[in-house]
Amino acid sequence: MSKFDSKKIMPRYSALAILLSFVAVAVLGKALYIMTAKHDYWMKVADRVKQDSLTIAPTRGNILTGDEKLMASSLPEYMLFMDFKPLADNEKGDSIWDANVDSLCLCLSQTFPSRSKKEFRENLEKGRAEGKRHWKVWPYRVNYNTYCIVKKMPLFCLGANKSGFHTEEFNARRLAYGNMALRTIGALYGGKDTARFGLELAYDSILRGTNGIRHQRKVLNKRLNIVDIPPVDGADIVTTIDVGMQDLSERALREKLKEINADVGVAIVMEVATGDVKAIVNLERKANGEYAEIRNHAVSDLLEPGSVFKTASIMVALDDGVVDTTYMVNTGGGQWMMHGRNMKDHNWRSGGYGMMNLPQTLRVSSNIGVSRIIDDHYHNHPEKFVEGIYRLGLADDLHIPLAGATPARIRMPKKDKRGKQWVNWSNTALPWMSIGYETQVPPISTVTFYNAIANNGKMMKPRFVKRVVKDGKTIKEYPPEVLREHITKNPKTITLIQTILESVVSKGLGRRAGSKLFKVAGKTGTAQISMGAAGYHSGTPHYLVSFVGFFPADKPRYSCIVCIQKKGVPASGGAQSGPVFKAIAEGIMAQDIVLDATDAKDSTSVFLPDVKSGNLQAASYVLDNLGFSPNYDWMGDKETKEPVWGQVSKKGKSSLQLSKSPRYADNVVPDMTGMGARDAVYMLEKKGVKVKLSGRGKVTKQSLDAGHKINKGEWCILNLE
Repeated sequence: MSKFDSKKIMPRYSALAILLSFVAVAVLGKALYIMTAKHDYWMKVADRVKQDSLTIAPTRGNILTGDEKLMASSLPEYMLFMDFKPLADNEKGDSIWDANVDSLCLCLSQTFPSRSKKEFRENLEKGRAEGKRHWKVWPYRVNYNTYCIVKKMPLFCLGANKSGFHTEEFNARRLAYGNMALRTIGALYGGKDTARFGLELAYDSILRGTNGIRHQRKVLNKRLNIVDIPPVDGADIVTTIDVGMQDLSERALREKLKEINADVGVAIVMEVATGDVKAIVNLERKANGEYAEIRNHAVSDLLEPGSVFKTASIMVALDDGVVDTTYMVNTGGGQWMMHGRNMKDHNWRSGGYGMMNLPQTLRVSSNIGVSRIIDDHYHNHPEKFVEGIYRLGLADDLHIPLAGATPARIRMPKKDKRGKQWVNWSNTALPWMSIGYETQVPPISTVTFYNAIANNGKMMKPRFVKRVVKDGKTIKEYPPEVLREHITKNPKTITLIQTILESVVSKGLGRRAGSKLFKVAGKTGTAQISMGAAGYHSGTPHYLVSFVGFFPADKPRYSCIVCIQKKGVPASGGAQSGPVFKAIAEGIMAQDIVLDATDAKDSTSVFLPDVKSGNLQAASYVLDNLGFSPNYDWMGDKETKEPVWGQVSKKGKSSLQLSKSPRYADNVVPDMTGMGARDAVYMLEKKGVKVKLSGRGKVTKQSLDAGHKINKGEWCILNLE
């Protein structure tokens, strides 16, 4: 007989099924009621616990040197806030506050000494009384180290859900080499993270990246960030700047500015073949007497260039065939009346130069000689001379990608509608224009013109950025750009002027810019600066002294201009700008000297270099080029760009052993022992570890042991000996 009694069981199942059906109908009914009658109410509730379309800022791209060293990068900074609602909602909120506020304010005043404990207390009490949700603890951003200190303070260490302490993170821009090339690299408005000037502004769309979008949902009294559209980080730009040349140029110029108490100094170094700007310095004296990069004078200063313009004047006359290098001109006793106005040479007190040939007029920078050559042949048709200047490219718009850059201003003579009288010209305009007055030319245009002379007439556009890189891959190239294939009609003109400019340095007024190690070609320049409406003769005269040229003169590699603005005499382009040019030129050429290591050997020496551990690829490259043949224990192509990390040891008395180290995981600290500071810092920072250095030499001790698993934000102290 079956134990299942359907008469007793089935009624129970039926009752349960009916009950569940009623519950289901009730749930559906309630859901329908919420979706219709209560729709608006619940949408308002949802709006209170969510935030839509919040911006996610991308990481700004880096600015790199020509050899891809870091120049400008983004580091996190934090704004500190308090949300007082969690304390107000907590039953023990008052007691938590009372127990911690005094010690908290004391810690804050010790961390930020400019504000007292009492002031911090008053500020926090005010925010608490008003029930603020986003109250500033400190009005300025703090770096990561300070943030780590603050979040461990009393009350703040309890976390956001209990104390209400929270932060907003920003990407702060930092320059790896301080203010070096600041006006060229650029900067950001700190509060808005927007570009202000320089390459930061010119390439902002590339560096900035694309914002992402997120929304927040409040779940279990916590706000969860949900990414809708992820941000796209900015790309890196590789500039043409060479840190070594930049530092060399800045130090040489700064020393001279201090020595002669000058107001402004500019130095530009350009690579002849490509137009790459390897160094650009803009120093201006501040109120405290120190020099800093305040304006980009190199691309924005529209000043009368003075005698460096004479080269262009002579080139026009040679190119038009109205004179040749044997042409003779009488400069008299150093003074000459030019259409009713007296023109003087620099040596007029000692009797002038008398008769001289055309090359000599540039060699000794004779105002009378150059102006007489030009005025005698172009006075009736000055527009022909200005057309020749335009042909040389001096008035070209170079499209410099820096805010404030402007092309030269060289006016073209114009006549009235009847074609009988000049409307913007005078009899003295041409003579004075030929020696560098009546025109306004920025230093970047002048050095570009001389660079074209060095480049056998081919004018290159000044290049500041070579390429754009993203995730280690080049996504855009900026190749060298030719502005003019040839700046003269006759190629022989370039050859002649190259020879004359070399003689200016070897025999003329440019001797102070020359070097005993290699040939230099160039031109001195000294011009009195007009003080606007006051003219040239108001108070103490102001001068622009310059030297511009190229080196080595027999096979030019670099062109350079040095401009200094100063008050009073003495004022001499050759004596004051020339030595700066020489220091820059010799320093740059010294970087390229390659010595044969075998010259240092003798029969009794054991000649093995002391090589640090670290990047074995770099070590092997140097050793191979010095004539050593180290032993390797790794396979593959040594020319690959991927670094090989390892140890270096001596093998006997005559060879070196380069041994590859085992690969560590990305979250594990490697063994730094024996490495140099650069390689050790690179490896650790690549793994997200902050580094502090103590001492100099090789790493002998590291605070985080090899094999240590890395935690976010950890520091490692490296001791070097």
